[in-house]
Amino acid sequence: MTKTTRLSGANYLKIFRQKAKAKIFDFLRLPLYFLIALLCILCSPVLAIVPDALNSSSQLVINGVTSTSGLQQGKVLFDAGKFAQAVDVLQQAAQKYKQQGDNLRLATTLSNLSLAYQQLGDWNEAQQAITESLNLLKGQEKNQNLQVFAQSLDIQGRLQLAMGKAESALATWQQTEEIYKKTGNKSSIVRSQINQAQAWRTQGFYRRAVEILKKVNKTLQSQPDSPEKTVGLRSLGDALQVAGDLELSRRALEQSLAIAQRLQSNADIGASLFSLGNNTRNAHTQEQKRQAIAYYQQIEKVSASPLTKIQAKLNYLSLLIEDKQLAQAQTLLPSIQSQLEQLPPSRAAVYARINFAQSLTKFPSRNSDSALILAKAIEQSHSLADKRAEAYALKSLGSLYEETKQWSEAQDLTLKGLFLAQSSNAPEIIYTLEWQLGRLLWAQKDINGAIAAYDTAVKTLQSLRNDLVAVNQDVQLNFRDSVEPVYRESVELLLQSQTEEPDIKILEKARQRIEALQLAELDNFFQEACLQGQKVKLDQVVDQDNPTSAILYPIILPNELQVIVKIPKRPLRHYSTKIRQTEVEKILTALRKSLVNPTAIKAVENQSQQVYNWLLQPIESELQASGVNTLVFVLDGALRNLPMAALYDGKQYLVEKYAIALSVGLQLLDPKPLVQRQLKALTAGLTEPPANYPNYAPLTAIKSEFDGITEAGISTTSLLDGQFTSKKLESEINTVSFNIVHLATHGQFSSLAENTFILAADGPIKVKDFDSFFRSQDKSTVELLVLSACQTAAGDNRAALGLAGASVRAGARSTLASLWQIDDESTALFVTAFYRELQSGKITKAEALHLAQLELLKHPNYKAPSFWSAYVLIGNWL
Repeated sequence: MTKTTRLSGANYLKIFRQKAKAKIFDFLRLPLYFLIALLCILCSPVLAIVPDALNSSSQLVINGVTSTSGLQQGKVLFDAGKFAQAVDVLQQAAQKYKQQGDNLRLATTLSNLSLAYQQLGDWNEAQQAITESLNLLKGQEKNQNLQVFAQSLDIQGRLQLAMGKAESALATWQQTEEIYKKTGNKSSIVRSQINQAQAWRTQGFYRRAVEILKKVNKTLQSQPDSPEKTVGLRSLGDALQVAGDLELSRRALEQSLAIAQRLQSNADIGASLFSLGNNTRNAHTQEQKRQAIAYYQQIEKVSASPLTKIQAKLNYLSLLIEDKQLAQAQTLLPSIQSQLEQLPPSRAAVYARINFAQSLTKFPSRNSDSALILAKAIEQSHSLADKRAEAYALKSLGSLYEETKQWSEAQDLTLKGLFLAQSSNAPEIIYTLEWQLGRLLWAQKDINGAIAAYDTAVKTLQSLRNDLVAVNQDVQLNFRDSVEPVYRESVELLLQSQTEEPDIKILEKARQRIEALQLAELDNFFQEACLQGQKVKLDQVVDQDNPTSAILYPIILPNELQVIVKIPKRPLRHYSTKIRQTEVEKILTALRKSLVNPTAIKAVENQSQQVYNWLLQPIESELQASGVNTLVFVLDGALRNLPMAALYDGKQYLVEKYAIALSVGLQLLDPKPLVQRQLKALTAGLTEPPANYPNYAPLTAIKSEFDGITEAGISTTSLLDGQFTSKKLESEINTVSFNIVHLATHGQFSSLAENTFILAADGPIKVKDFDSFFRSQDKSTVELLVLSACQTAAGDNRAALGLAGASVRAGARSTLASLWQIDDESTALFVTAFYRELQSGKITKAEALHLAQLELLKHPNYKAPSFWSAYVLIGNWL
């Protein structure tokens, strides 16, 4: 057992002098590079100022110190991250301008005051200040006054977006754009457009947001080199990165860097290098990580900003730790610690300290150093009166005590932080503290208290769906570390709390929670909360509407595999197998490799029988007795990469006994039978891949595949090879009402949205664009989307998430797709059989798939599971 080093609670707890409020994400495993200083949407904006023509040399005495003006002094404090002090100074300046009757400066000061209040999470005060500012400015017609009016509107838009009023924010920023056009302020027009893209994206209009960002890029290209252009391109690049378009983002950032270098602006060079490092490391490959490190190292040489230098070095450190290069990482620690000590107090400096302390936790011998650094961060944030930063540091120190198993101290810190966050309406940190409290109570065997804490954490998380991936873009959420474990641990806790007599309410809560995790995974996959769940009563689905269907929820937990089952007319039940997650994933990976090999039939049977024993053997007799003929799986983790049809009971494959379908959760799907009317299909395919995709083989049997669909009696419109372009596909779908769209082309499903696509003659159609292709507002929903010849990405154990994402994004009621590419001729036979059964109108889609698979299984050339099991049906199985 690893020896833990105790931390002296007395030494560190004495510095906690005041309850505080917070609004910051848990950075425990997140590098500081997510604190990107974007111009408008990703971080704290620079305060607006009165135009230069109005900046007189008036002197103002503040706290006994002579300054150029209260407004300028407030700006300096704000830019230094001293938001509470900026509020004090701006309040005094506002009072003075009010006494002088200087309404223009008063309005500007009030708008900046609103911005400072926003940083502190004081929404009511922020709203009051911006309202008063705008009231003073209404009706102003002078060019300078219009500029100030637009700046105040800009700040109002930020407040509206932060408070979840995306539509209002959009309207506000559209108004600011029009004003800036009147005043000829090109850089501010760009800023307004980027803000509008953020507002569209927050509402789920991803494609529209990207179109605006591309328009911004076009505008910037036509402008001459200037500091404004390099900042605008950097802002654009960072916005595109958040939107998930890393390639376009990189191009914009490289242009920003090139302009900064031509202008010889070291500050902009450093900032652009920093953004490029963040962009490159997001691309995940080792080569790209090395490039990111190179960017971070260049910053040390060229940047004049101590803060930018330390942020880059912290990111470099996090990359080394991520790749487990701990010896090399350790060489950076002394210089980082030295540089941190030289930073003047500010919120950014506090965050840097916390980030460093969290990196130090990867070196157990440095726990005491981490505690000291966090204590200093708390003390510094308290002196700044920055309650957000103080709460963040409290939470981090509580986590450190948790790691060293000092439960009492950890719980005390966590409760302090939770009080601060709740008192300031900061749900982003509330959920992390509720989760931390749940873990601590669980460790201390307070099961009921732990369940209550996890319940509130999940509730808070669900209230934050839009914020987590769309609104609070100062932090990109590390889903696997900061969201997924909340759901998964909660399910584990609920199921472990079961006694010999199962509690149906607890099982129902666990089922709903695992479905909520599926929804959260898809939100994270698309980096936007674009999916609207719906409540569907489980008992009604299988007891009344589909009495021959059973629903199974396998759940992979660290030390066991749990299964919740709903059989018609029976209460929920569950069973488990004691087996470590690593062993489960090892067996699943081996089975996946065997399945794609036509000669590995014996290995498939042996390996898949193990999975069958986990998932179905305990319930098999009940399934048979209940008359169930269809199994619907809501799969978890690596199980999603496997076809359940290939599970083997020792004598038969599962497909020989049941029709099988997959669901991404009943919160996204209300199953309804296929409408009995003429089936009309749009078929599109590529027999030859585009010239710039040489790694994809020709698909010579596509014509036979399409002929089989026609022979089944289905009316078809076909786009083949050169006709199959993205524009032609979109045009056809939105012109004619098809209930089936069949795409026979290469494609790839990945755990990353940017790597999930299908190939058209003019290049890839990415999954994020599927909604615009398949969901025309004046057309009925596509009943069935077939993705033939696609495959899940090799080596990606979450690749099937991309398949679920494609299904949901297209909005099709059902999606039939292949987990791996299979023999061209067998595909044609399978497709013909599937459509023949579907056209009969007497069976469900799941049963049509079932019969088509059986036809291949009985074929002497295609009886190996690699041929017939690749296809899976996702969504509506009826």
